[in-house]
Amino acid sequence: MDVTIIAETTADDLHPVTSQLVGAAITIGGTPTVLCPGGTGAATAASISGVAKVIAVKGDCFGTFDSGAWAAALNPLASDGVILAASAPSGREVAAQIAAMRGIPIIQDATGLEAGITVTRGIYSGKAVETVTVSAPCALTLRPNAFEAAGDGGNADVSTVSQSSDVGVTVREAIAKASERLDVAEADIIISGGRGMGEPSNFAHLYEVADVIGAAVGASRAAVDTWDEIPHSMQVGQTGKTVNPSLYIAVGISGAIQHLAGMRSSKFIVAINKDPDAPIFGVADYGIVSTWEEALPVLKEELSSLLSN
Repeated sequence: MDVTIIAETTADDLHPVTSQLVGAAITIGGTPTVLCPGGTGAATAASISGVAKVIAVKGDCFGTFDSGAWAAALNPLASDGVILAASAPSGREVAAQIAAMRGIPIIQDATGLEAGITVTRGIYSGKAVETVTVSAPCALTLRPNAFEAAGDGGNADVSTVSQSSDVGVTVREAIAKASERLDVAEADIIISGGRGMGEPSNFAHLYEVADVIGAAVGASRAAVDTWDEIPHSMQVGQTGKTVNPSLYIAVGISGAIQHLAGMRSSKFIVAINKDPDAPIFGVADYGIVSTWEEALPVLKEELSSLLSN
């Protein structure tokens, strides 16, 4: 069962209730993905036993709390299954906002959770106990200290998706993170474009970046099928070429299954797409929600700087 947990954070790390949310997810057979608003506590979340994946969600909106803005940033990254949050002021509001966006039921302040999504909670100011069974998709908020916390010892993958309006800062963060894993003296890099590039002539911008860093230029099947100017020899994917570079940069590629099959084993993946719902963000180590027109000039500059150091 897909379970998305919205982490509860303190000023600079996770609140302990996040481990309790993971423990509750495991009791219903969930494989939880943890969303960390603002990126806070992502490393800590990855160390919780049972966590399948952590997504650090960065953006301007996380500087101050606004439930609508937070929900809009987190909603595209949550699964279609069960959404769990803490029954705390921020968790209750964000979960309710996401439930409203999706038109799914929400049960607040649960004190018990069993397989089959059977939920127990107090009603009438705690004078009675209600037990209800709900089906996915749904959202639940759980009362702190009502559930056993999951242990430590996890080692989940951490990816970052940025929805910041400052594309320059976002690209710099992505490339800085990539440089931690790359030996640029030996780096093999691919930059691929999809139908989101708009027209084949815009692939010239990808070639400009590739020329700076000695990269190969690839394309998605959608681009190859749409434009005669993009040859099949450039296609990355199940029906094209399977690649395993140190750095794979996907620009304007939604992330169809056949494309992911050809590049998901890349050591570090950066995705640039204006659609926050694009499946490519599910495999990217760093996702940038932006148009290619905004992102590519900054990307070219930052990669040039990286290779000159």
